[in-house]
Amino acid sequence: MTTHVTTERSGFPFLRIAIALQTLTIFLQAVSSGLLMTSAYGEVLHSVGARVMYGASMLYVLAAVLAWKPGGGSPRPIGHAVGFLVLASVQVAVGIAHLPSVHLPLGVLMFGLSVLALARR
Repeated sequence: MTTHVTTERSGFPFLRIAIALQTLTIFLQAVSSGLLMTSAYGEVLHSVGARVMYGASMLYVLAAVLAWKPGGGSPRPIGHAVGFLVLASVQVAVGIAHLPSVHLPLGVLMFGLSVLALARR
């Protein structure tokens, strides 16, 4: 089992890069959220950042599929990536609906889960 994890970690760095990119974009969304509340251009940054974060979540799904099928890795990261894409979709929807009581805690949860996924890779 340990050998499989070691092979998986070193065998497909694109998956780790995709998770790191996703984690970074979520963190930047937290920063732009602060700017949203304090400056005129914060809304534009947060809106653009939401699109980039969603794209990073889709890239995570693609990387998980590529690590599994051609790379011979475990299919488990696909479930994690798809679950994260679902959370990102909900996050975008509640952001558009201006529901900060759901949007902010969900953002914190997503950041924590993304850091956890990155630490596991």
